[in-house]
Amino acid sequence: MVALSTPLLATGLLFILAFWRWVVQPAFFSPLAKLPSAHWSAALSSLWIFHKRFLQKDTFAVHDAHVRLGPILRLAPNEVSVNSLEGVQTIYGRSFEKNNWYANVFSKYGVRPAFAMSSNSEHSRRKRAMGNVYAKSTLFSSPALESIGRTIIHDRLLPRLGDLARTGEVAEFYDIFAALTIDYMVAYCYGLKAGCDLVSQPELASKFAKAYKTRVKYVSLPQEVPGLTSWMGRRGILPWVLPPLAADRSLDWDPEAWLLEMQDKAEETVERAEREGKHGDVGDWPTVYAQLRSTLHTEQQTDEPGKRMPAHTRLTIASELDDHVFAGFDTGSMVLTYLAWEISKLENVVWQERLRDEVASLADSSNAKTLDGLPILHAVLMETLRLHAPVSGNQVRVTPFTGAVFNVPGGATVTLPPNTRVHAQAWSLHRNPSVFPDPERWSPARWLESNEEQMKDMNRWFWAFGSGSRMCTGINLAMIELKSVTASIWRDFTTELVDGAGMAHNGGYLAGPLGANGKYLTLRLKAVEKTFRGI
Repeated sequence: MVALSTPLLATGLLFILAFWRWVVQPAFFSPLAKLPSAHWSAALSSLWIFHKRFLQKDTFAVHDAHVRLGPILRLAPNEVSVNSLEGVQTIYGRSFEKNNWYANVFSKYGVRPAFAMSSNSEHSRRKRAMGNVYAKSTLFSSPALESIGRTIIHDRLLPRLGDLARTGEVAEFYDIFAALTIDYMVAYCYGLKAGCDLVSQPELASKFAKAYKTRVKYVSLPQEVPGLTSWMGRRGILPWVLPPLAADRSLDWDPEAWLLEMQDKAEETVERAEREGKHGDVGDWPTVYAQLRSTLHTEQQTDEPGKRMPAHTRLTIASELDDHVFAGFDTGSMVLTYLAWEISKLENVVWQERLRDEVASLADSSNAKTLDGLPILHAVLMETLRLHAPVSGNQVRVTPFTGAVFNVPGGATVTLPPNTRVHAQAWSLHRNPSVFPDPERWSPARWLESNEEQMKDMNRWFWAFGSGSRMCTGINLAMIELKSVTASIWRDFTTELVDGAGMAHNGGYLAGPLGANGKYLTLRLKAVEKTFRGI
């Protein structure tokens, strides 16, 4: 009898221990138990938030929970979301490190770019390797960037828009902006000669945008369960789980091979300059590539004349620039599309008129320094970034080995253990009604008419580019590009909204438009006679 009961006793003991470990301890004794749970199951399992992420609705779900329950929430047994300035300063101001959530998706060619590096020190070294190519002062005085702006915006984009205005033809502007921003980012990284011209190839641009944006919309699976995702991919199961990934086979396109080809052309440009002692056309100079190449060669002592670049160095640069190009193109195209949608609505036509009055006298809408000082242009862009931040979802960090203390409403505090997943999201920070009254309304006036204290608060809560030492590296380039494109279009054209039914936000990490029946934003243009340059 004793022998028979021993296995039963062991099984019962294991059950009790498991019940304690997975139910009682996280629900009642974990420090996170002090926090309100976004869902009743959050203390026991990650399934609720994973399900929302899989459906690309987690940003909305987390925001709704913050509205109901306050500025700090428990989303899973070891995961917390904050929606307060103090929480953001604690996490990002103290530079909590990243985890593999980023590397699972953003590493290309088998190498992590700076964005996906877990270690802050490693990230800092890579950031220094890029020098000052993204510094505001560098960009303002960059002949290469000025040449790129003239070529892509004035020589490619505006003539195409002029043709649309003359014929009265409507156009899908999400595709136009995707083509524009990929051309722009590629040119600054690799040079115009090594880059691409999708603005002039609308059919190819449309296929490219569809292929890329379909892929990035479903990042949650490899981010959250990389092992399972890889296993399903190897066995051909993944298309059954995510049918949209297999829905469009019309473009045989390998983005990694595509960019490597551009990089090799940029290498030819640099080698030619080293041989001949001159750079050639300024717009053809691969600004970012040349800087990274120079630094990494020096670090690895591979800068001897005629010595071939090691394969690992080549792929390290490729991974870094892959992140720059696709992040800049994807987010930039979203912002321009949402801006065009808002400013083309009938109720917002006054902002078209005010913006046009401000930029009408500009002889050169590609002068970055001049554009930077235009208040209405700045207000229109800032309000679009606030309401339609392209990266609206959680920016994951982990608490340090010392843990971290957060305030809980009511005056209490909670000490989160080491390696707790913590994050904030721009979607919620930008919808604080005490900082942004009537937060769901697109109102550039708030950036023009607020008093000094209100403006200070809005800028502190503005989080479209993140904050801290790991905020967006390309913020200055992004603002210059977005302002230049906006000023150029609405100086010479009026835009009328034809169909914006597809402009609902995606509710995942990225907030791009979802589309409807294959369409996003359809506009009709009309040239403004007094400013149209006869393009």
